[in-house]
Amino acid sequence: MSDDIRDESVSFNSESDSANEQAQAASSDTASAPDSENPSAESEPSGSDALDEELKNLVDETGPISKEAELLADLQRLQAEFVNYKARVERDRDVARNSAIAEVLRAILPALDDLSRAEAHGDLEGSPFAAVVGKLRNAGDKFGLKAFGEKGDKFDPEIHNALVQTPSAEVTENVIADVVEPGFMLGDRLLRPAMVAVHIPA
Repeated sequence: MSDDIRDESVSFNSESDSANEQAQAASSDTASAPDSENPSAESEPSGSDALDEELKNLVDETGPISKEAELLADLQRLQAEFVNYKARVERDRDVARNSAIAEVLRAILPALDDLSRAEAHGDLEGSPFAAVVGKLRNAGDKFGLKAFGEKGDKFDPEIHNALVQTPSAEVTENVIADVVEPGFMLGDRLLRPAMVAVHIPA
């Protein structure tokens, strides 16, 4: 009879162990079920990874635009520098041209003075030099040469050179009494001041 009891006990333990193994297997299947039912859970990126990806895409999209803007700014700067350089070259060219013309005209002023005096005395009437005087004056007018200094004009020390000053009760300010040599202007440039005699208030 004891053998029967022992056999029943062993059988009961075997059945208990089998039940425990089945329960553990069922628990393992239950734990792994969500992964098998939702295979995309592991493949979906986390919130931080998604944000990093968006930032990367944004940098990729805006990078070329920023580079184009930088290149456009460089191009505009170079264009402005070229315009300034061109204007400076033109200005320097005009200055050099006007300086050359001024030097040539200043060199012929003494000859023009002599011819003008001879003309005033009537020495050029019927002479070929009368035509020369006309051509010289036309050439001067072409380049903007203007004579100044007339009797009765107000004396201006900036453009007149007073050789003689004579007190006069007839004037209330310095006035040109006589012109020894006329002055000449080339545009806004003074080529030669007028040599004059001046009446000053007595």
